Amino acid sequence: MSIVINTPNGNIGRPLVEKLLKAGRQVTIISRTPEKVADLVKLGAKVVQGSIEEQATLDAALVGAEALFWLSPPAIRPDFQDWAKANGRLAAERVKAHGVKRVVILSSVGAQSGAGTGPVSVLKPIEEAFQAAAPNVVSLRAGFFMENLLRDVHGLAKAGALFSASPETKAFPMVATADIAAKAAEVLLDPSWTGHRYVGVHGPKDLTYPEVASILTQVLGQPVKYVRVGLDDLRKGMTGAGMPAFAADTFVEMYGAIQDGRMDPAEPRSKETTTPTTLAEFASTVLKPVVEQARAS
Repeated sequence: MSIVINTPNGNIGRPLVEKLLKAGRQVTIISRTPEKVADLVKLGAKVVQGSIEEQATLDAALVGAEALFWLSPPAIRPDFQDWAKANGRLAAERVKAHGVKRVVILSSVGAQSGAGTGPVSVLKPIEEAFQAAAPNVVSLRAGFFMENLLRDVHGLAKAGALFSASPETKAFPMVATADIAAKAAEVLLDPSWTGHRYVGVHGPKDLTYPEVASILTQVLGQPVKYVRVGLDDLRKGMTGAGMPAFAADTFVEMYGAIQDGRMDPAEPRSKETTTPTTLAEFASTVLKPVVEQARAS
């Protein structure tokens, strides 16, 4: 009986595989390019080569599986919404066909709002598809990834600024992807839960953007200010940086949903939803070296 992971190369999937193998579990991973996961195979993982879009690949991976961890890969493509929902529904169909009892989904704060939340819009239909297919499903509704700050490296290095459309007083949960992987491993290794559950993964503390800027000022050793921009200017900035217009539109939709509260967590902060890595710790170990490199270039 194995645990199947559909995204073994990412910031969440890879450490999750390592944690499960270390705990002595059998792990099956799906990868188009086995050479990229050769190290995980050496650690004991079984690899099924192929795409999550292919029924044959999913069938090969799910034979005899006790659980599936499903993460909808972020993809810059015009049909992302339809593509991601179709992949999730196909996987849910195969989960039902193979009698897989447990599914853990990487979801997001705001998933409860459904359509109109940009890339998050796909997650409610995917949650519902797996809930219809398997008796035991946990949706991990994670907060804003701290790793997303890596997109702001140029602004931090060259202008000492963070740019976003979020109101200055809007606090939101920020979480390190390593902590999401740890939470996923905790859930997958726990045989006691049953039914359909939503679990928040909220980081140690909700933060406003000015608070984020203050923490980065201390860690980076340089002044960092928060600059709020309008949605139109945000879109222009994204397309000016080379993002396709269709992708900019979907992110602008998400930031609009943040402003009107549709991206607020549905799950209240609790001991269960609070994870340990602080923004200062993340910025010191991950963000600062990248910013310093960009400053020097």
